[in-house]
Amino acid sequence: MYYEAIRKGIFRKRPNRFLAHVEIDGKEEICHVKNTGRCKELLIPGTTVYVQEHDNPKRKTRFSLIAVEKGHRLINMDSQAPNQAVEEWIQNGNFFRELSFLKREKTYGSSRFDLYAEYGKQKAFIEVKGVTLEEDGIARFPDAPTERGIKHIEELIHCHQNGYEAYLFFVIQMKGITHFEPNRRTHPAFGDALQKAQSAGVHIQALDCIITPDTMQIDQEIPVILS
Repeated sequence: MYYEAIRKGIFRKRPNRFLAHVEIDGKEEICHVKNTGRCKELLIPGTTVYVQEHDNPKRKTRFSLIAVEKGHRLINMDSQAPNQAVEEWIQNGNFFRELSFLKREKTYGSSRFDLYAEYGKQKAFIEVKGVTLEEDGIARFPDAPTERGIKHIEELIHCHQNGYEAYLFFVIQMKGITHFEPNRRTHPAFGDALQKAQSAGVHIQALDCIITPDTMQIDQEIPVILS
C-alpha cells in the first residue's frame, strides 16, 4: 500500500489518543493519530515521525501520523494499514490458491471479521491484527487488554467448528523481528485464547512488513510462539 504526500517531522506530544503535536518545517502542527493504542514506547518527544498531508478543507486536521523511527527500525503505526496490506497480499496470489472471492468486513455470529475468502471448495473468515509493539526483537500483541480481541478469537473457533477455515493474521508493521508471541504480561487471557484457538484448528500466522515512509508491504512469515 502507498501513501501520498508524506512529510517528515519531529514528535512533540500526544494530548489524547487521537491527536499528536508534530513539528514540521519548524512549525508545530496538530496531527490525527491513526492508532488509538498506547504506543508509549514509540511516541517519545524528539522522535522522528512521518505524517501524511491531506488536501481536504473538511478535515479537522491537515496531517495524519503514519510512521515512526525507533532506533534503526521504521515502524508503521497506521491501524488501518494491516487490513489493506493483507487484502492486497491475498489478491496478488500470495496465500490462497484458486482464490475466487474476497470481501472486506463479513459478519459471522456477533462478530464482523476483516476479510472473507472463497478458494477452491473452501470458505474462510480472516481476522487481522496490526502489531507495533517490539521488545528486544520480539513482536508482541496486545499492548493493552483487549476483550474484543478475545471475542474475535472465540468466534473464529466457532467458524472452524461450523465448517469454515479460520485465520488470524498478526501483521508486524516493521522488519527485523525474530518471532511473535502474545503479550501475556499485559493480557494473559489473550495468550490463553490463542492457544485454545490453535488447538481447535484456527490458523495463526505472523507476517512482517517492508516499511518505507510512504509504503507498507507484507514480506514474509515469521515464527509464532504461543507457549
